[in-house]
Amino acid sequence: QVHLVESGGGSVQAGGSLRVSCAASGYTDCSYDMSWYRQAPGKEREFVSSIAADDGSTNYADYVKGRFTNSQDKAKKTVYLQMNSLKPEDTAMYYCKAESVYSWCQGSWGQGTQVTVSS
Repeated sequence: QVHLVESGGGSVQAGGSLRVSCAASGYTDCSYDMSWYRQAPGKEREFVSSIAADDGSTNYADYVKGRFTNSQDKAKKTVYLQMNSLKPEDTAMYYCKAESVYSWCQGSWGQGTQVTVSS
């Protein structure tokens, strides 16, 4: 099973930037599409962005489009979420998720990293 570890969260003032990372390990012959989700206190977990393993194509939720950039370094098995122009409503625990189209490649969630944006 793929093991995911997020890092890079922290506290920043509104308008600032942060980059969170998600490092994957524990697999060899698998390919994973990676997604970022976030969950604020008292709210449901929501989709933020995804990046495809094969061609690196990305998708973004409307509320982060134009501010967040999802990228990957395949050699390092790491994905990054660059977050610019942060808003207080971006405050949440950010999770990465690995999914594969291959049935023998089990997906996984990371443990999350906290992002706090103050006004």
